Amino acid sequence: MQNLTPNPSYSLTLQVQLPNQAGMLATVLAALAEAGGSLSQIELVQQTLKISVREITVNAFSSEHSDKLVQVVKELPEVHLLEVRDRTFNAHKGGKISMNSKIAINGQDDLAMVYTPGVGRICLAIAENPSLVRELTIKGNTVAIVTDGSAVLGLGNLGPEAALPVMEGKAMLFKEFAAIDAFPICLATQDVEEIIKTVKYLEPVFGGINLEDISAPRCFEIERRLREELNIPVFHDDQHGTAIVVVAGILNALRVVQKNITEVQLVMSGAGASGIAVARLLREAGAKKIIMCDSQGCISRDRPNLSAEKLEFASDHSGKLQDAIKNADIFIGLSQPGVLTAEMVRTMAKEPIVFAMANPTPEIQPELIEHDAAVIATGRSDYANQINNVLAFPGVFRGAIDAKVTKITTAMNLGAAKAIASLVSANELSRDYIVPSVFDPRVASAVAAAVQYAAQQEGNT
Repeated sequence: MQNLTPNPSYSLTLQVQLPNQAGMLATVLAALAEAGGSLSQIELVQQTLKISVREITVNAFSSEHSDKLVQVVKELPEVHLLEVRDRTFNAHKGGKISMNSKIAINGQDDLAMVYTPGVGRICLAIAENPSLVRELTIKGNTVAIVTDGSAVLGLGNLGPEAALPVMEGKAMLFKEFAAIDAFPICLATQDVEEIIKTVKYLEPVFGGINLEDISAPRCFEIERRLREELNIPVFHDDQHGTAIVVVAGILNALRVVQKNITEVQLVMSGAGASGIAVARLLREAGAKKIIMCDSQGCISRDRPNLSAEKLEFASDHSGKLQDAIKNADIFIGLSQPGVLTAEMVRTMAKEPIVFAMANPTPEIQPELIEHDAAVIATGRSDYANQINNVLAFPGVFRGAIDAKVTKITTAMNLGAAKAIASLVSANELSRDYIVPSVFDPRVASAVAAAVQYAAQQEGNT
């Protein structure tokens, strides 16, 4: 089912010229609203006795809807559409990140220190003591965001060039939320061995590796090998970032309905990279009853040719998702739109929890079950309880880099999840508020502190 809620990702700025007469602007706004547009800013650009030029910002829900809004304005009598700007495309023009120098070069003295001949002293010092590279170069605060473009968002195998806008955005989030300098590395190969070899070659420059948008099951092997073979932390955000924030949300959702994680029945739809990682971290958090489903239904032990990851969560249950979900306390979806229905939710246990996180369209639209589910979460920003990885990965890397760890462990991930959950106080906690805002300034520092504490407890520093 297509989401019909206008949102900023389909945002247009329409520059229109109108007769300077009472009611003309209202006519344009009414036409856009009637066509389903969500109006935002309106700015006056120019005005004379005869005409006025205004810029109207309006949100649509799809590219086709954007085209419809443009056509509606074009058809209005006496209204001239001067320009149409797609605000999302404009935001990406020329790329979203750049490199800036931290030191000004104002004369010969500066040049002699930051470059030759002075830089030679730094090179020799690092050659003699390689550990100084973290202190004297960008390595101590830099993360490589590595992808092969094989699983870009929920859009599929788009390739490295099409993945670059996502990786740029990720670099922005690292910088804004954790003051970490990150850089996109989009590889023109989807060969497991070539990816591993290439990332190993990058180790001297970066203090950490964030794997992103690499399809399953290859992502499991790539992450495992790199964790074993590199001496810097490796984190696959699609797996572990998702798992951290989902577990944080589940812990607080269970507080809302006053149920215990050790006793509830969980049903999961989706057994890809994120689904497996979520199930593993839920198990670490205390979950004991997990039924995992994929496109074929329940993953039962007697199904042939199961991958090692699916076999880990195979159960005695068989049948389809609608069979597994009966009397379940929690549904967690990391699969595809439309797999869950309101009728299925009504068969769940009392006060069910529904995490429908397929993006951009969830497994079920929240408005269809708002009276049936006790707590609903999605991956979208236009609904309550957004399960957003930005709550996790900046702080995880901040903590890992500051603690100088070589591995990010399960204990660190669980500590991060509990830290995120703890930021929602008992007074604030409600069915529509189970995770803090991504703009809460406490999040990254709380997660970083939890990661550092876990590292100290494990002796992983």
